[in-house]
Amino acid sequence: MTTHNELRLLPWSGPEGNPCYLSTEDSGGYLSRLADNIEAAQLEVAAELLDHAVEVLGDGEMEPNELRLLAMEMTGALRDVRRVAISRGHRCH
Repeated sequence: MTTHNELRLLPWSGPEGNPCYLSTEDSGGYLSRLADNIEAAQLEVAAELLDHAVEVLGDGEMEPNELRLLAMEMTGALRDVRRVAISRGHRCH
């Protein structure tokens, strides 16, 4: 039986927001590659959003609604990056 520590946390949630896990020994399988590609895309989006936030916040000319939208987008990106970090941390052990 596969233990919780042997499961890969996938970079997406289930229909009710619950985490999804993959149980496989094949790191080159379709779902593993798909998860790797999505993680890479999530990390790239987070990096681009961070660059945008630094630029926009630096000019000091942001409307409250724009700031709220930026905060919401950064919250989503941070959630994705955290999930990637947790998943990769579990796979290192």
